[in-house]
Amino acid sequence: MPLRPPSPRIFKALYALGLGPLVGRFVLLLTTRGRKTGLLRVTPLQYEEIDGAILVGSSRGTKADWYRNILADPHVFVTVKSRKFRGLAEPTTDPSRIADFLQYRLKRHPKMVGAILRSEGLPAVPSRPDLERYATKLAMVVIRPE
Repeated sequence: MPLRPPSPRIFKALYALGLGPLVGRFVLLLTTRGRKTGLLRVTPLQYEEIDGAILVGSSRGTKADWYRNILADPHVFVTVKSRKFRGLAEPTTDPSRIADFLQYRLKRHPKMVGAILRSEGLPAVPSRPDLERYATKLAMVVIRPE
């Protein structure tokens, strides 16, 4: 039986229990405003922090609800580890920028990200052109504190 990723509720609960500093090493909570309802939506997402910016990739590309919410309203709220801040999100589908992000993630988390990429049909050590081709199916957001 294949492993399923943990439910988003688990990460929300872990943060609520004060375990953000532990789970926040890998997962943040991104709050967006629903593009149709206007209600606040909280989504746990893997991330990287580079030069004060938070980078989040969307494996569902531009179809992810949280990504579409950002297109409608780029003002977000981020909870990462024990920090909370308002941010401005910059969405992108540029394959070169996304490939840079994938290379960075692969360097920092070779087993986890390597397994994800292999499950998507990429070689064990993907080349830059491999990553750029794969990146055309993805989207990414760069969040800077306001």
